[in-house]
Amino acid sequence: MVRDRELAEDLAQEVFLKAYRALDSYDPERKFSSWLFKIAHNTTIDHLRKGELQTVTLEAESPDDRGLAEVLEDTSTVTPEHRLLGTDLGVALTEAIQELRPAYREVILLRHREDLSYQEIVEVTGASLGTVKTNLHRARKELAERLRARGLLVPGDWE
Repeated sequence: MVRDRELAEDLAQEVFLKAYRALDSYDPERKFSSWLFKIAHNTTIDHLRKGELQTVTLEAESPDDRGLAEVLEDTSTVTPEHRLLGTDLGVALTEAIQELRPAYREVILLRHREDLSYQEIVEVTGASLGTVKTNLHRARKELAERLRARGLLVPGDWE
């Protein structure tokens, strides 16, 4: 959702802290994963709403800081994650998912990566069932268009 591994790790830590502090509010009648995803969803949305701009110093002041050279580093090289995907389609699909608007990206990832049911996605996002289904349909359609534009799908392959 946030498209930055380090930021995602920071948010994940925040999520687990929030979950630990709110354990007494967990309802054992419901799935633990849905409850945790709801906390993660809310934490991520809160962060995205803040819309804070990330700034970069020209030179790294300490070994932990990222200077301009690191930020401008060539990210087009193949990463271990891309190597694991192994195919052009896998890489293109990952890139296409990252290009989706946040609401579409979220339902695609919850449905297909986390294998949540529609009802679980409703519980996590707080959206209505109709909205979840609509966003999922539109996200799949956009993904198909993006993959087709990259020459990886022929018309009618996947919609």
